[in-house]
Amino acid sequence: MKKFLITGFSGFVSRYFMEYLEENEIRAFIKGIDVHHPDINSDAFKHVKCDFEKIDLLDKGKVENIIFEFQPDYVLHLASFSSVAFSWKEPNISFQNNTNIFLNLLEAIRKLNINTRILSVGSSEEYGNVDQNDLPLTEDHPLKPVSPYAAARVSQELLSNIYAHGYGLDIVLTRSFNHIGPFQKDVFVVSSFVKQMVEMKYNGVSANKLMTGDITIIRDFTDVRDVVSAYYMLLTMGKKGEVYNVCNGIGWTLKDIIDKISRILAIDVETTPDASLFRPDDNRAIIGSNEKLRNAVKWAPKYTLEDTLNEMILYWQKQMSMT
Repeated sequence: MKKFLITGFSGFVSRYFMEYLEENEIRAFIKGIDVHHPDINSDAFKHVKCDFEKIDLLDKGKVENIIFEFQPDYVLHLASFSSVAFSWKEPNISFQNNTNIFLNLLEAIRKLNINTRILSVGSSEEYGNVDQNDLPLTEDHPLKPVSPYAAARVSQELLSNIYAHGYGLDIVLTRSFNHIGPFQKDVFVVSSFVKQMVEMKYNGVSANKLMTGDITIIRDFTDVRDVVSAYYMLLTMGKKGEVYNVCNGIGWTLKDIIDKISRILAIDVETTPDASLFRPDDNRAIIGSNEKLRNAVKWAPKYTLEDTLNEMILYWQKQMSMT
C-alpha cells in the first residue's frame, strides 16, 4: 500500500484526488495535513485509508516530525494561499507563506534523506502577460509573473529545480491552469458566478445584475477531476525534474462562461463592472498546450466545460437548499 502525504488537505482538489484513488481501486494510505479541519468523509472508502493532522507548514519542527513518522512514498503539495486577488491585497503574507511552507517541506525531506517523490504544484500565472501569437503556451515559454502570487509560484519552481538538481530530490513540477468544479470556494471567479446566478434563478433575487471584474480576459479551464488524474499520473510516471502544463488547451473569456451558465439556467443576466474586482495587472489571455503531458503519461481530459458547469450549478443548488 503506497503512502501519500497531501498538504492543503482541506481544499477541494484533495477531495477529488482521494476519490480518484478510490474509484480506480488504488490501495493507498493518506496522511492529510492542513491548518483547517477537512470536511471530507472517507469512512466509506474501501481502498483508501486516511488520517488527518492539523499543522502549520511554517512550523519546521512539526513538518520534520510528520515526514519522519509517516515516511511518505509520495507528497502531493497543494497547500497555498491560492487566490491571486488575495496576493494583491496581502502580498507579504501570500509570498512568504507560499514560498516558506514549500521550503520547509523540501528541507525536511532533504535532512531526513527520505526516498519520496514530490509533486510541486505550480500555476499558469507564472507565464504572465503573453503575446497572442505565443498561444498555446508550452513549457519552454519564459516566465514573467505579474502578481505577488505568481512571483511566489516562480520561486517555488526555482526551489524545486535547485533541490532536484542540486540535492537530488525526486521532484516533478506542474504549471496548473485554472481548474474548477463542485466544492470550490466562491472566492474563485467561476464558482462565484455560478453561485450568484443560481441565487438569481432560485432565491428570488430581484435584479439579475452580476458584478464583475474584467470579463474579456481569456482563461483555460479544466475540470478538477481531470486535474487530479494528471496529478496521479505525474506522481507515478512523470520524469524527475520536469515541468508539465496541466490544462485543457482551450480558452474561454469570462463572458463566455457567464453566457454558458445563463443558457443552462435559462436566465438573462446583466453584467456590471465593479472597480474593486479589477486587478492592478492581469494576464490578458492564458491558454496552455498539454502536448507534453499527453505524451509523457497518456493523459487526456474527459470532461467538457458544460459538464463541469452543470455539476457546479447542482452543487450550489444543493448548498442553498440546505441553508
